[in-house]
Amino acid sequence: MRLKGKTALITGAARGIGRAFAEAYVHEGAQVAIADIHFDAARKTAAEIGPQAHAIKLDVTDQASIDAAVAEAVAKMGRIDILINNAALFDAAPIVEITRAAYDRLFAVNVAGMLFALQAVAKHMIARGGGGKIINMASQAGRRGESLVAVYCATKAAVISITQSAGLNLIAHRINVNAIAPGVVDGEHWEGVDALFAKYEHRPSGEKKRLVGEAVPYGRMGSAQDLTGMAIFLATPEADYIVAQTYNVDGGNWMS
Repeated sequence: MRLKGKTALITGAARGIGRAFAEAYVHEGAQVAIADIHFDAARKTAAEIGPQAHAIKLDVTDQASIDAAVAEAVAKMGRIDILINNAALFDAAPIVEITRAAYDRLFAVNVAGMLFALQAVAKHMIARGGGGKIINMASQAGRRGESLVAVYCATKAAVISITQSAGLNLIAHRINVNAIAPGVVDGEHWEGVDALFAKYEHRPSGEKKRLVGEAVPYGRMGSAQDLTGMAIFLATPEADYIVAQTYNVDGGNWMS
């Protein structure tokens, strides 16, 4: 068990990629805080994973909620060794149809939520001593602009940049900050993504999902489970000398 005795706080962990990370971490011996704005879903997920999982209510757009979630995770698990900043939102629109409300909503969750959750956990790690691991979820969308996805791409580019800055700053405390950049990952969220592309690109339902899957060099869309190996590795001592990096786990969609 590569994470035996470790504790992790994972945001947006009630479903999807966050849930897959939680399940993988528990399998590797960790305790995990399932932190999510949808608390009933978080409780259900924690119950299904088992006694090593703890449900915590977290709204990453609210500083008081972040601080309370970190305090609750510490109270339940004793400390936080690992943070995965997974909570995020997606949206798409042509440039001339982007609204300030949509812009503010995505940046509040994907950027400010990530930064201030990172900050709160880093403060705990520094006060406790002994270092820690922080893993931010970026995206291949943060590597380039996309015609209909300007705001989401910008938020994920910000995640990559903040990962670099935070990594350089916090390694003095032996806190490693790195990121994972998935490509196209299948899951229930793709119903909404596909619907947006169907609307703006005038495609039949399901066609965009099929096309992006076929375009992946590996030959298919990714799954949440495809990302868990990197999430485990970055949390282990094997990654101690890795600082401020963003790793593509995307089936070959992006090379850097």
